[in-house]
Amino acid sequence: QVQLVDSGGGLVQAGGSLRLSCAASGRTFSPYSMGWFRQAPGKEREFVGTIKWSAGRTYLTNSVRGRFTISRDNAKNTLYLQMNSLTPEDTGVYYCAGARNGSRFVWAVDPNAYDYWGQGTQVTVSS
Repeated sequence: QVQLVDSGGGLVQAGGSLRLSCAASGRTFSPYSMGWFRQAPGKEREFVGTIKWSAGRTYLTNSVRGRFTISRDNAKNTLYLQMNSLTPEDTGVYYCAGARNGSRFVWAVDPNAYDYWGQGTQVTVSS
């Protein structure tokens, strides 16, 4: 059983930065991909970015590219999302997720591709 714990959210002014963490535990933790999603009030869950866990290759959605960075620490089984130049449109609950399987030719952007999820961490960006 894999458990993910999201942390690092908070209240920040526009233009500020936050670093989210996602700590994984469980003997069977060996994901193909890990991802970050977010959900704003009244909106559907939205893909933010993903990383192929072994290779370290990343893919970010257009709206955050150049501002957000995904990274991981294999030894600590921890996923990170560095968020810079935040805007009020980045406000929402951020979730990390893990996918057991995948393809090196396809980025896991669909929430249905993921098998386990963190509990979420709130990010609020004030204008």
